[in-house]
Amino acid sequence: MKKKTPKAAFRKLAAIYTRMVDSYADAAQGIGLNCEGCTDNCCYSFFQHHTYIEWAYLWEGLNRLPEKRRALFIKRSEEYVEQARFALQRGERPHIMCPLNLGDEGEGRCGLYEHRLMICRMHGVPNIMKRPDGRGVDFPGCWRCQELTTGMQKQQTEIPVVDRTPLYSDLARLEMEFVGPKLRGLPKVDHTIAEMIVLGPPVLR
Repeated sequence: MKKKTPKAAFRKLAAIYTRMVDSYADAAQGIGLNCEGCTDNCCYSFFQHHTYIEWAYLWEGLNRLPEKRRALFIKRSEEYVEQARFALQRGERPHIMCPLNLGDEGEGRCGLYEHRLMICRMHGVPNIMKRPDGRGVDFPGCWRCQELTTGMQKQQTEIPVVDRTPLYSDLARLEMEFVGPKLRGLPKVDHTIAEMIVLGPPVLR
Protein backbone atom coordinates (compact mmCIF):
# COMPACT_ATOMS: atom_id res chain seq x y z
CA MET A 1 0.00 0.00 0.00
CA LYS A 2 1.47 3.33 -1.08
CA LYS A 3 2.01 5.78 1.76
CA LYS A 4 0.09 9.04 1.41
CA THR A 5 1.57 12.46 1.97
CA PRO A 6 0.17 14.35 4.99
CA LYS A 7 -1.59 16.82 2.70
CA ALA A 8 -3.33 14.06 0.73
CA ALA A 9 -4.18 12.10 3.88
CA PHE A 10 -5.63 15.15 5.65
CA ARG A 11 -7.77 15.93 2.61
CA LYS A 12 -9.16 12.40 2.68
CA LEU A 13 -9.67 12.55 6.44
CA ALA A 14 -11.65 15.78 6.05
CA ALA A 15 -13.92 13.96 3.57
CA ILE A 16 -14.52 11.15 6.10
CA TYR A 17 -15.28 13.76 8.76
CA THR A 18 -17.83 15.37 6.44
CA ARG A 19 -19.60 12.02 6.09
CA MET A 20 -19.61 11.68 9.87
CA VAL A 21 -21.12 15.13 10.33
CA ASP A 22 -23.78 14.44 7.70
CA SER A 23 -24.69 11.11 9.31
CA TYR A 24 -24.88 12.74 12.73
CA ALA A 25 -27.05 15.59 11.42
CA ASP A 26 -29.50 13.20 9.74
CA ALA A 27 -29.88 11.12 12.90
CA ALA A 28 -30.16 14.15 15.20
CA GLN A 29 -32.81 15.70 12.98
CA GLY A 30 -34.81 12.47 12.93
CA ILE A 31 -34.70 12.27 16.71
CA GLY A 32 -35.23 15.99 17.31
CA LEU A 33 -31.95 16.27 19.20
CA ASN A 34 -30.09 19.52 19.69
CA CYS A 35 -27.74 20.85 22.35
CA GLU A 36 -29.59 24.08 23.09
CA GLY A 37 -30.32 24.41 26.78
CA CYS A 38 -28.61 21.12 27.68
CA THR A 39 -27.58 20.93 31.34
CA ASP A 40 -24.55 18.77 30.50
CA ASN A 41 -21.58 19.31 28.17
CA CYS A 42 -20.04 16.60 26.00
CA CYS A 43 -16.68 18.33 26.37
CA TYR A 44 -16.53 16.98 29.94
CA SER A 45 -16.59 13.41 28.62
CA PHE A 46 -13.39 11.41 29.06
CA PHE A 47 -12.62 10.36 25.50
CA GLN A 48 -9.50 8.54 24.32
CA HIS A 49 -8.52 8.58 20.67
CA HIS A 50 -6.71 5.87 18.76
CA THR A 51 -5.22 6.96 15.44
CA TYR A 52 -1.98 8.65 14.46
CA ILE A 53 -3.62 10.47 11.59
CA GLU A 54 -6.13 12.21 13.85
CA TRP A 55 -3.34 13.06 16.26
CA ALA A 56 -1.32 14.60 13.41
CA TYR A 57 -4.42 16.39 12.07
CA LEU A 58 -5.05 17.88 15.51
CA TRP A 59 -1.53 19.31 15.47
CA GLU A 60 -2.00 20.55 11.93
CA GLY A 61 -4.82 22.66 13.33
CA LEU A 62 -2.83 23.75 16.38
CA ASN A 63 0.03 24.92 14.19
CA ARG A 64 -2.33 27.19 12.29
CA LEU A 65 -3.26 29.07 15.46
CA PRO A 66 -1.62 32.27 16.69
CA GLU A 67 1.22 31.41 19.06
CA LYS A 68 -0.58 32.90 22.08
CA ARG A 69 -3.70 30.76 21.54
CA ARG A 70 -1.64 27.61 20.94
CA ALA A 71 0.35 28.25 24.14
CA LEU A 72 -2.93 28.63 26.06
CA PHE A 73 -4.18 25.25 24.82
CA ILE A 74 -0.88 23.58 25.70
CA LYS A 75 -1.01 25.04 29.24
CA ARG A 76 -4.63 23.91 29.67
CA SER A 77 -3.71 20.46 28.40
CA GLU A 78 -0.91 20.12 30.94
CA GLU A 79 -3.37 20.99 33.70
CA TYR A 80 -5.92 18.53 32.29
CA VAL A 81 -3.42 15.67 32.20
CA GLU A 82 -2.44 16.28 35.81
CA GLN A 83 -6.04 16.47 37.04
CA ALA A 84 -7.00 13.35 35.07
CA ARG A 85 -4.08 11.43 36.54
CA PHE A 86 -5.19 12.27 40.08
CA ALA A 87 -8.78 11.26 39.31
CA LEU A 88 -7.71 7.92 37.82
CA GLN A 89 -5.48 7.25 40.86
CA ARG A 90 -8.57 7.71 43.04
CA GLY A 91 -10.42 5.18 40.91
CA GLU A 92 -12.64 7.87 39.38
CA ARG A 93 -13.44 8.57 35.75
CA PRO A 94 -12.17 12.09 35.02
CA HIS A 95 -14.86 14.74 34.55
CA ILE A 96 -12.80 17.70 33.31
CA MET A 97 -13.53 20.29 30.64
CA CYS A 98 -11.64 19.67 27.39
CA PRO A 99 -8.69 22.08 27.12
CA LEU A 100 -9.89 23.17 23.67
CA ASN A 101 -13.32 24.33 24.86
CA LEU A 102 -13.70 28.11 24.76
CA GLY A 103 -16.71 28.36 27.05
CA ASP A 104 -14.82 30.45 29.57
CA GLU A 105 -14.22 33.00 26.82
CA GLY A 106 -17.91 33.25 26.00
CA GLU A 107 -17.70 31.27 22.76
CA GLY A 108 -18.87 27.90 24.10
CA ARG A 109 -17.39 25.84 21.29
CA CYS A 110 -14.22 24.01 20.31
CA GLY A 111 -11.17 26.15 19.68
CA LEU A 112 -10.17 23.72 16.92
CA TYR A 113 -13.66 23.08 15.58
CA GLU A 114 -12.61 22.30 12.01
CA HIS A 115 -9.96 19.89 13.30
CA ARG A 116 -12.01 18.20 16.05
CA LEU A 117 -11.61 14.44 16.16
CA MET A 118 -13.93 11.60 15.23
CA ILE A 119 -15.48 10.90 18.63
CA CYS A 120 -16.15 14.60 19.15
CA ARG A 121 -18.16 14.57 15.92
CA MET A 122 -20.12 11.37 16.57
CA HIS A 123 -20.98 11.57 20.27
CA GLY A 124 -24.63 12.19 21.09
CA VAL A 125 -26.77 10.18 18.67
CA PRO A 126 -27.30 6.38 18.74
CA ASN A 127 -24.44 4.52 17.07
CA ILE A 128 -23.76 0.92 16.14
CA MET A 129 -20.53 -0.69 14.99
CA LYS A 130 -19.42 -4.16 13.97
CA ARG A 131 -15.93 -4.94 15.22
CA PRO A 132 -13.37 -6.88 13.17
CA ASP A 133 -13.96 -9.90 15.44
CA GLY A 134 -17.64 -9.88 14.47
CA ARG A 135 -18.94 -8.55 17.77
CA GLY A 136 -21.41 -5.71 17.68
CA VAL A 137 -21.08 -2.55 19.75
CA ASP A 138 -23.84 -0.04 20.28
CA PHE A 139 -24.05 3.36 21.94
CA PRO A 140 -27.54 4.60 22.89
CA GLY A 141 -26.65 8.27 22.65
CA CYS A 142 -26.23 10.95 25.29
CA TRP A 143 -28.72 11.23 28.16
CA ARG A 144 -30.79 13.81 26.31
CA CYS A 145 -30.92 11.61 23.22
CA GLN A 146 -31.99 8.65 25.36
CA GLU A 147 -34.87 10.66 26.80
CA LEU A 148 -36.08 11.45 23.29
CA THR A 149 -35.64 7.91 21.95
CA THR A 150 -37.50 6.44 24.94
CA GLY A 151 -40.51 8.46 23.86
CA MET A 152 -40.07 7.26 20.28
CA GLN A 153 -39.95 3.64 21.46
CA LYS A 154 -43.22 4.06 23.35
CA GLN A 155 -44.78 5.39 20.16
CA GLN A 156 -43.16 2.54 18.18
CA THR A 157 -41.34 5.07 16.01
CA GLU A 158 -38.20 3.92 14.24
CA ILE A 159 -35.11 5.43 15.84
CA PRO A 160 -32.41 6.75 13.49
CA VAL A 161 -29.06 5.07 14.17
CA VAL A 162 -25.64 5.87 12.71
CA ASP A 163 -23.65 2.85 11.56
CA ARG A 164 -20.05 3.70 12.36
CA THR A 165 -18.67 0.56 10.72
CA PRO A 166 -17.95 1.92 7.20
CA LEU A 167 -16.65 5.17 8.66
CA TYR A 168 -14.30 3.34 11.02
CA SER A 169 -13.19 1.01 8.24
CA ASP A 170 -12.29 3.92 5.99
CA LEU A 171 -10.49 5.66 8.85
CA ALA A 172 -8.50 2.50 9.65
CA ARG A 173 -7.52 2.13 5.99
CA LEU A 174 -6.46 5.77 5.84
CA GLU A 175 -4.40 5.30 9.01
CA MET A 176 -2.43 2.55 7.27
CA GLU A 177 -1.96 4.71 4.20
CA PHE A 178 -0.79 7.65 6.33
CA VAL A 179 1.65 5.85 8.62
CA GLY A 180 2.83 3.21 6.18
CA PRO A 181 4.43 -0.20 6.92
CA LYS A 182 5.84 1.02 10.26
CA LEU A 183 2.35 1.15 11.78
CA ARG A 184 2.53 -2.38 13.20
CA GLY A 185 5.74 -1.58 15.06
CA LEU A 186 4.56 1.69 16.59
CA PRO A 187 2.99 2.00 20.07
CA LYS A 188 -0.79 1.81 20.13
CA VAL A 189 -2.44 5.23 20.33
CA ASP A 190 -4.68 5.55 23.39
CA HIS A 191 -4.62 9.23 24.34
CA THR A 192 -6.95 12.01 25.33
CA ILE A 193 -6.80 15.22 23.32
CA ALA A 194 -4.89 16.80 26.20
CA GLU A 195 -2.28 14.04 26.10
CA MET A 196 -1.93 14.41 22.33
CA ILE A 197 -1.24 18.10 22.83
CA VAL A 198 1.20 17.67 25.72
CA LEU A 199 3.12 14.93 23.89
CA GLY A 200 3.50 17.07 20.78
CA PRO A 201 3.01 15.89 17.18
CA PRO A 202 3.22 12.11 16.73
CA VAL A 203 6.61 10.62 15.89
CA LEU A 204 6.13 8.16 13.03
CA ARG A 205 9.43 6.32 13.07
